[in-house]
Amino acid sequence: MKVYLKFLFGVLGGCLLVSSAWAAPQINVGVVYDYLDGKQSTYLKRVYNGGTSTAFVKVNILEIVYDAEGVPREVPLSSEGATGSRDGLIASPARLIVPSKGMQGTRLLYQGERDKERYFRVRFVPVLPEKEDQFAVSEEEREAYKSTISAGVNILAGYGTVFFVRPKDTRFDTRIEDTQARYTVRNAGNSVVVLDEFRDCELKDEHACAPTTKHHVLAGKSYSFDKAPGRQYRFKLIEGSAQRKVEIQRPAQG
Repeated sequence: MKVYLKFLFGVLGGCLLVSSAWAAPQINVGVVYDYLDGKQSTYLKRVYNGGTSTAFVKVNILEIVYDAEGVPREVPLSSEGATGSRDGLIASPARLIVPSKGMQGTRLLYQGERDKERYFRVRFVPVLPEKEDQFAVSEEEREAYKSTISAGVNILAGYGTVFFVRPKDTRFDTRIEDTQARYTVRNAGNSVVVLDEFRDCELKDEHACAPTTKHHVLAGKSYSFDKAPGRQYRFKLIEGSAQRKVEIQRPAQG
């Protein structure tokens, strides 16, 4: 069964469009896949601003869950108990003021049981600050910023990442099925494994390749591909902090 993690596609799409040219923030969140190891409870995520004006960034988090048919959907996080503590991932702070050419960090903190792996969509969305956004700026500063941004054609683009929270007792058990015509990676462990920098190239010309891809194989799932004659396949198989290079070839027939 192929697992492409549909929810992973499109994470680089802009979250908010306003218009472009004049002063504007330009944020960069680095890698779009982050992993919280079983022995960790917090993760520092840095947000960079390469633009010419300050970026006011809101951090929004949704959980990614699967239905009985394996179709993912994003749902709000729930609160539990008399204290109403949040079950899942939280960002502290959830409001960032990132100066031009500067950087700010938010700490992603996981709260809840860790008997199984969980997945979250973390969105970093630049906004025009309003009173209800709770940014620590005065009314005068807020209005001056909005006037500057609104004076020209500007773009406020947000970015989404996917955050994997591994089980407390992480166990990797990757099984390979390699036949003449097909290669299968089966994940019999309890945490995601990654096929990174996956390259599908001509055997006679290693520069003639399909676009490089990345595949996540969830616990209990598998990823397979056909081994076409005259092709070679290379990727890094990553299990947490361990990784190894894999190369498969199938000579041309005849």
